[in-house]
Amino acid sequence: MKVLSQFVLLSVCAFVATAKEPKVVLPDPDATNTAVKPRVVTEPVKHDTDDPAIWVNRANPAESLVLGTDKDVDGALYVFGLDGKIKADKVVRGLARPNNVDIAYDVMVGGKKTDIAVVTERYAHRLRVYRLPDMAPIDGGGIPVFAGEQARDCMGIALYTRPSDGAVFAIVSRSDAGAPREGYLHQYRLVDDGTGVLRGVFARRFGSWKGGKEIESIAVDQELGYVYFSDEDFAVRKYLADPAAKDAEDELADFGTTGFAVDREGISIFPTGAGVGYVLVSNQGADTFRIFRREGNSAEPHEHSLVASVRVSTRESDGSDITRAALPGFPGGLFVAMSTDKTFHFYAWDDLAAAAKLN
Repeated sequence: MKVLSQFVLLSVCAFVATAKEPKVVLPDPDATNTAVKPRVVTEPVKHDTDDPAIWVNRANPAESLVLGTDKDVDGALYVFGLDGKIKADKVVRGLARPNNVDIAYDVMVGGKKTDIAVVTERYAHRLRVYRLPDMAPIDGGGIPVFAGEQARDCMGIALYTRPSDGAVFAIVSRSDAGAPREGYLHQYRLVDDGTGVLRGVFARRFGSWKGGKEIESIAVDQELGYVYFSDEDFAVRKYLADPAAKDAEDELADFGTTGFAVDREGISIFPTGAGVGYVLVSNQGADTFRIFRREGNSAEPHEHSLVASVRVSTRESDGSDITRAALPGFPGGLFVAMSTDKTFHFYAWDDLAAAAKLN
């Protein structure tokens, strides 16, 4: 009995020692006190949610979709309706750690304007491109990225359509293992090879990196022509999105250098009018989104001051996306953020704006 008792005691002690500690939410000195509740929480994915993208069905907004990555070696690109239910017939499986996803509209493919979703397949060092809304692949098996470089594990992605000629570009980031301090991001023009298949043509390398944690999250301000990315333990950096623009290699701003706990993560841009609005950045360790002024000020257009910080119910959010489009259940716009419970949370912009006391 004594031996058995000792065995039980040791087993209990081992369980206690190895049990996962409860998550400690770190402080955000500027955040609202009460967490905003999502209006919809999606069905869970199999492994690990990471990044969402919203596709607005302009012909029938009620049929809009939310795409989200399931980050694993046996990963997938999930597709949800606005009710948070998985569209099983549209889910793309068998991806080698899909990381981030973004969407572009009216891309010329096979002579037709086509909406596309592009996802980074991290362990395969390539981009995968799917036609919306049927999710058919149109990339010939994938677009290789960071060819010939040591750091090839692709992570973040943002798509930019150049207004002057309609050219579509993918801006891609990678893991930090062996990445350079300059030229951390690569940019590729997506072109139809004449058979209805999109290929990638290298356009440039750009972007500074502090050299600490990696750069993952990227977002493009399509109207103003800027690209933002999170240098995770330093700042949000800002450049011109057009690789052919004058001074395209020059950093325009770095902001969000204070007030973040652990990492700067997902970036979303919400226009409230021509050239004005907000840039939302995930404060991952604090479960908040810090909100910066999109337009800067008259003296310095690239000075993005903090407007507010809103606490959310999402846990340790990596990726996010937002749309101003009026959708069923989200008349003022939809904000989507990933949560570490294998779900994505759908928030009404009106709820976030009210909590943050935005005009």
